[in-house]
Amino acid sequence: MILPVSYSIDLNFDKNAVWSVLREKEHLNLFHPFCKKNNAQLWNDKSKKDSLEYLNGVILYRDFFEWNEGVGFKLNIGTKNGKKSKVIWELKGDKTSNLRITVYPHIYGDKNIIIYLFGYLIFIRPGLRKYLKSVLLGLEWYLKNQKPVPKNQFGSHKRFSLVD
Repeated sequence: MILPVSYSIDLNFDKNAVWSVLREKEHLNLFHPFCKKNNAQLWNDKSKKDSLEYLNGVILYRDFFEWNEGVGFKLNIGTKNGKKSKVIWELKGDKTSNLRITVYPHIYGDKNIIIYLFGYLIFIRPGLRKYLKSVLLGLEWYLKNQKPVPKNQFGSHKRFSLVD
């Protein structure tokens, strides 16, 4: 059993403006507040793969397995040879838009249900919601300001930010 974690944001930007950012190669460099470097490994009409290096040096790899132009995408993310989490980005709207990110985290998924639920409720869900909120606020910030979001713009994250 793997429980998803979602966060969504209403954006005062039309769907096409939002999608024009999301469809770009290395788009996380523009709006992800914990991103040190987003590198495309492969980015064409048939296949999309990239890596995300966080501010603390952790590198995760994204492999897009479904791409719906103007609507969203699905990907798997994880370490190079480790377990992967599934992530779904869904864009809705017209003159204004709503963007939802849903993560199906792999962590604790192979443990017994009590350990999983404890870990999910205490660690996974709150940490992931804070993370997703920061990413979506970063996109909104980028759309408003038309320049890359500052690092840790909405606060640091214990798993992905540099620790002082």
